[in-house]
Amino acid sequence: MSVHVIDEANRCLQCPNPRCRENGCPIHTNIPEMIRLFKENKMMEAAEMLFENNPLSMVCSLVCNHENQCEGNCVRGIKGDPVHISSIENYISDSCFERLELKKAPSNGMKAAVIGAGPAGITIAIILALKGYSITVFETHDKIGGILRYGIPEFRLPKSILDRYYVKMRELGIKFRPNFSIGGSTGIQDLLNDGYKSVFIGTGAWRPRKLGIPGETFGNVFYAINYLNNPDVYELGDKVAIIGAGNAAMDVARTAIRHGSRDVTVYVRGDEVSASKTEFEYAKVDGVKFEYNMSIVRIEDDGPVFKDGDGEKLIPADSILIAISQVPQDRIISKEKDLKLNEKGNLATNELGETTIPGVFASGDVVTGAKTVVAAVAVSKQIAEDMHNFMQTNR
Repeated sequence: MSVHVIDEANRCLQCPNPRCRENGCPIHTNIPEMIRLFKENKMMEAAEMLFENNPLSMVCSLVCNHENQCEGNCVRGIKGDPVHISSIENYISDSCFERLELKKAPSNGMKAAVIGAGPAGITIAIILALKGYSITVFETHDKIGGILRYGIPEFRLPKSILDRYYVKMRELGIKFRPNFSIGGSTGIQDLLNDGYKSVFIGTGAWRPRKLGIPGETFGNVFYAINYLNNPDVYELGDKVAIIGAGNAAMDVARTAIRHGSRDVTVYVRGDEVSASKTEFEYAKVDGVKFEYNMSIVRIEDDGPVFKDGDGEKLIPADSILIAISQVPQDRIISKEKDLKLNEKGNLATNELGETTIPGVFASGDVVTGAKTVVAAVAVSKQIAEDMHNFMQTNR
């Protein structure tokens, strides 16, 4: 691994106007500087720079769509293979993570609450803790990570990485309330009444998007987000039909094969998948099959029924997995009448990330719908600054 990383670093041209950073990276990671420091044996400096720019650098180096972002914009890729930037970033971030000495500002005596320990919540919590705030994270699940832990398979993102983040966050003094859902017995107003100067909502998008066809409630039908949460409790059988063609569909299909299903087919409505090329290729290597121009019309006990050029046909299947994205839950919104939704049904925020309740901010999938991890981090960095400004102004 290290030899490969060194070889890749040596291929970097140190472009004066790096497209990998400016055009490719949503969070504008200084990739040439990272590689320069690495080659000069200043790996800790590189790791500190990466973490400051993106607290989830180690995660993004594994799960980002690199072929369409940094590596997809690498000049080397015009006439050959791009520099494998993700491998270099992962090697640096993973090797140095425990040795990072995060410089925390003195306590300012103010508290902030973070609802949801997914990518957005982790980012906000770390940034505000470093600024001297006392942070409490409220999480519905028993462990941190959100979609990272409960929606991305182990073979793509080892859960041990998230456990390491938990330790690092505890070192920063961040407190956790696991297995606790805001919007049940406790609401946002309770947090404000208890002296939290600001509240961040990063509860993600956990409600599966429905197909809206007959048979969707049958016992052989499951939603991708539920299955990925804990695939060990499902008995899918040998023949599995996947409805959907994005990265989540690839994750579900590959996970089903790893759990013993022998005949797994992804049914694509159009003539190509929407998943990244890398995830698509990995799925084919793992044995996943693909059928195109298949429009599902209903589900029967024996399997899904599709419409194609020849009419309707039943495809026998033991289980059907629906992977067509997710939308936010409405638990908090239903309890907090002053929180409003936007026209897409997501939590409404202004340009500062503030909701319709003063001092209550939000970002990530609960605002945008299901998006990428790096997109959540990029927006959350700015919202952390907006929360900081709000709290300093309203001391």
